[in-house]
Amino acid sequence: MKWYQYVAAFFAGVFLANVVPHYVHGISGDPFPTPFANPPGKGLSSPIINVLWACFNLFIGYVLLRVSKASPQNKLSMFLLFLGITAISLMASISFMDKMKP
Repeated sequence: MKWYQYVAAFFAGVFLANVVPHYVHGISGDPFPTPFANPPGKGLSSPIINVLWACFNLFIGYVLLRVSKASPQNKLSMFLLFLGITAISLMASISFMDKMKP
């Protein structure tokens, strides 16, 4: 594999993991921060915006996954995919730690 395919595998994991919170909050009818909120990433966006943002992330993640050609046979690409998932998940957990505090 070429170097950029490994980078694409990492970012595919990032985008695909980011689908989950936005989609869940969106279809549950709950507002949740997006880059389009005021202030970006801190304010709350409507459920519709969250569903649209989730679908955009899903599309980008899918495209990157195809570009990466990640497969179970290539252990490094799988590791980078899961590393991307882990990285964005940890960043989100730290960023939203105070979300439920008044």
